[in-house]
Amino acid sequence: MNPTPAVSSPAPGTPTPVYKRVLLKLSGEFLEGRRGFGIDPLTVQEVAEQVRDVHQLGVQLALVVGGGNIVRGAEASAAGMDRASADYMGMLATVINSLALQNAIEQLGVATRVVSAIEMRQVAEPFIPRRAVRHLEKGRVVIFAAGTGSPFFTTDSTAALRACEIKADVLLKATKVDGVYTADPTKDATARRYSHVTYQQVLEQSLNVMDASAIALCKDNHLPIIVFDLLTKGNIYRVVTGESIGTLVSATPPTAAACAS
Repeated sequence: MNPTPAVSSPAPGTPTPVYKRVLLKLSGEFLEGRRGFGIDPLTVQEVAEQVRDVHQLGVQLALVVGGGNIVRGAEASAAGMDRASADYMGMLATVINSLALQNAIEQLGVATRVVSAIEMRQVAEPFIPRRAVRHLEKGRVVIFAAGTGSPFFTTDSTAALRACEIKADVLLKATKVDGVYTADPTKDATARRYSHVTYQQVLEQSLNVMDASAIALCKDNHLPIIVFDLLTKGNIYRVVTGESIGTLVSATPPTAAACAS
């Protein structure tokens, strides 16, 4: 049985969130956790606990999760599979991950809805923007599954699109690194982390944030992106309460001190 939907109110003395409605983008690979493949139940549980903590602040929270821990359409295509078929396989993988997250979140007493771009009524609702917004307003966590429903689009593009459709205040891109760097920090010891970067810089310098179509969509709709490390427990909570972590991507030119470290 699903938990009774309710709009959470922050407990007395808790920080006030700076965002009312957010969309969190998770990679499928993150759910591999310590296993290196498939779904690690402990990792899913840790994500669910962070989601619950943010939900308890009264934040309206939506999620998009990739499917790379199960199958990556681009890789299957490169190996000779028809690209459209490979992408549809990837979309179905996101549904599996979404159901795993839904189960873990609801076990913590938070109502959820999995909303799929590919119709499969036995396991998920069809995607209807107004209905998804209504779920958020009623205090339910909404998990968007099956990508955009069309091949040739990444889940990064899905996250940007859904964030714009639900009029999110910010798109949170959860990664395994603590922001956007001038170069790959695992390969270049001199790489520095940006505290703030513009959409145009990301596109011109091919910075590893999201794919170009996702960045362009956020740019056109003035949707800020925060890239941060999800491996540090409590970071989602810190971001939504205004703590300066990770890298902010927005239209405003960064200050001279934009490279934080």
